[in-house]
Amino acid sequence: IRTGCDRCVVAGSFTVPERLVPAVEAILGPAEIPFEPAEPLQFRRVIGQSNVRNFVNDTPVSARLLAAVGEQLLDLHGANEQLSLTHPARQLEMLDRYAGAEEMVAECRRICAELDALAREREEFDRNIPDESERSRLELVLEDIDKVNPAPGEDEELSARFRIAGNSRQVLETAGHLTAALTEAEDSVSDRMGGVYRKLLELSRIDEALAEGLLEECDRIQEEIGALSNRISELADKVELDPEALAAMESRLGELFTLKRRYGPTLEQVLERREEAAGRLELFHNTAARRAEFDRRREALNTELRAVAGKLSELRKRCAAKFADEVRSKLGAIGFAKCVLEVEFTAVEPGPNGMDRIELLFSANAGESVHPLRKIASSGELSRLMLALKTVLADADAIPVVVFDEIDVNIGGETANRVGEELHNLGRNRQILCISHLAQVAARVDRHFRVEKHTQEGRTFSECRELDAESRVKEIGRMLGGGASAETHARDILRRAGR
Repeated sequence: IRTGCDRCVVAGSFTVPERLVPAVEAILGPAEIPFEPAEPLQFRRVIGQSNVRNFVNDTPVSARLLAAVGEQLLDLHGANEQLSLTHPARQLEMLDRYAGAEEMVAECRRICAELDALAREREEFDRNIPDESERSRLELVLEDIDKVNPAPGEDEELSARFRIAGNSRQVLETAGHLTAALTEAEDSVSDRMGGVYRKLLELSRIDEALAEGLLEECDRIQEEIGALSNRISELADKVELDPEALAAMESRLGELFTLKRRYGPTLEQVLERREEAAGRLELFHNTAARRAEFDRRREALNTELRAVAGKLSELRKRCAAKFADEVRSKLGAIGFAKCVLEVEFTAVEPGPNGMDRIELLFSANAGESVHPLRKIASSGELSRLMLALKTVLADADAIPVVVFDEIDVNIGGETANRVGEELHNLGRNRQILCISHLAQVAARVDRHFRVEKHTQEGRTFSECRELDAESRVKEIGRMLGGGASAETHARDILRRAGR
């Protein structure tokens, strides 16, 4: 981020080839990102001081999704990538890419991930199996709770009944007073309402309008008083003056209280503790069966892994010879006419990458035996070998944009001419962006840009400028050392390159 600024914005526009539309749609569709195949795909990254925001078609996306789409559209190779070519894992990755084996590799990795998850589950299971001492404790817990056999909510219901039964005499006396006051005693509420009714009746005889509706209201109140008295009587009938029943309720409440003190403090927690103990005991008694189930699942996954890895190995071996032949052909075009390239397979235990380990064996000269790249290849040989591999892979997977960042380091002379020609050929059906300091490579390009820095008012600026025909001559001449003779040489190189 430039000094004095709070962010940097990087944007790019890609035309998606028709053959890649399904792959791009498979990534963008589930994320609900708008995509019209006929329109360029817009990428943008806003890099702030503390965060980075990514956008595809102006829709915010994760860095992972941005990378997933980018991998479909662009392949980047820099000079520092050459050393990775000596690693067998990287070589296997290239062969899989050539063979179109990525889905099989992904399947192997999925199965291995399930095996790892199963192993962790088994480890957790073994760690949690009760031992004999815990089994004894669990059995005591079950015996203790089952002996009382509490029902959900029983303690609250029984406590309410016990409170009423414990005060039964007072309840009966109060109920008697109430029923007497309402309907049974002399001068009860019912009797007084009878007097009210008679007075209203006298009024109605004088003038019906004076007591209109009041007689009916008085009848209704009389009925409600009688109903209330009956309900109080029914309540009293339910109260038992039974000392033995009261003692039984008190004893039951004591048992429930003991359980809650041991395993509660609530009855719900007591019941949960019982379920937990029962589950742990079931685990103890079913250990052998559960372990057998783990073994069955593991064996099924291993069988599936071996089957997929076997098919993957067959595909790799079927494509390896053709892969080596095509790379040898590309190497022949850039100065290794007599080279030998072979793919050596070594069987390994099935894993995330299948059941193969491969090694690229190489000899740059006729009559020399092949050896692993990591042991014999020079940096110049690795540069050309990487170019050949990238060219073959670009043809295989149809990536529309390939960036070569100083792919031509450590080469020169006629080999540089051939590398430039090979890059030009590769660019016939895709876009090649090539950063180079070699005149022979630069002379082959269709469009030439010069990237340079300059200082203005004490600040440094980078500028990318497209060159016209004359500027191109001067720039290639500068690569050749500068001066009139270098520019003459540059014109000659451009003429021979058809530029």
